[in-house]
Amino acid sequence: MHSDIFNADNMVQPPTRAGMSLQHPRCVRYTVNGEVRARQGSMVAWRGNLTFETQRQGIRNFVKRAVTGEGVPLMAVRGQGEVWFAEGAASCFVIDLEQNDVLTINGRNILCFDPTLAYEIHLVQGAGMLGGGLFNSVFSGHGQLAVLSNGQPLVIPVTPQVPVFVDTNSVIGWSHQLQTSIHRSESLKSVLRGGSGELFQLRLDGQGFVLVQPSEGLPYSPAAAGDSGSTAGSQGGLLGSFLGG
Repeated sequence: MHSDIFNADNMVQPPTRAGMSLQHPRCVRYTVNGEVRARQGSMVAWRGNLTFETQRQGIRNFVKRAVTGEGVPLMAVRGQGEVWFAEGAASCFVIDLEQNDVLTINGRNILCFDPTLAYEIHLVQGAGMLGGGLFNSVFSGHGQLAVLSNGQPLVIPVTPQVPVFVDTNSVIGWSHQLQTSIHRSESLKSVLRGGSGELFQLRLDGQGFVLVQPSEGLPYSPAAAGDSGSTAGSQGGLLGSFLGG
């Protein structure tokens, strides 16, 4: 049998180490020797001796997710074997967090992560409660996190001299030490004339970086994934729904 589909780049090789790695730009491979946590429904293949269970997130995160719409429905994959994760053919990236790193990520952009990472849902400082507030998922600790992007992302440095403004529908995440606020870039007169569609953005100040996808859409279909949860600037009564991105 002959076909380009059997190209060496598509062939899965035996694992060389436990943990997370990119199978290719749109799929993450995790060699499990214990446990990994992932978005429910994101498994596309597996082999070995593995079990899949709904992951409890603690009563505080459960309540926050119910109120805010933020967060992500998680599953725990346990045992020994290999599992491949993907979501809507979105681009995948693996981020290594060191012990003192703290990273804010939109719930919709989370694919999978090591159980050594702590996961909390926080109110974005400076965003207030307008339109339901602006909430994101905060990761800390030592381990790896796989994130999704609808297209090739931008990594934009933020410095004290040069703040960065991002669409709440496009932001993937940012350095947690950055100061955030909501910026209005359009005058009332312009709004009354119909507006440009760019009324409010998230402003980031300080020293760090922000990750932005080149799209205002989701990197996957919530209906297909069975995910009623969302992210900053999406559904769930969050700020982006009220502002219209």
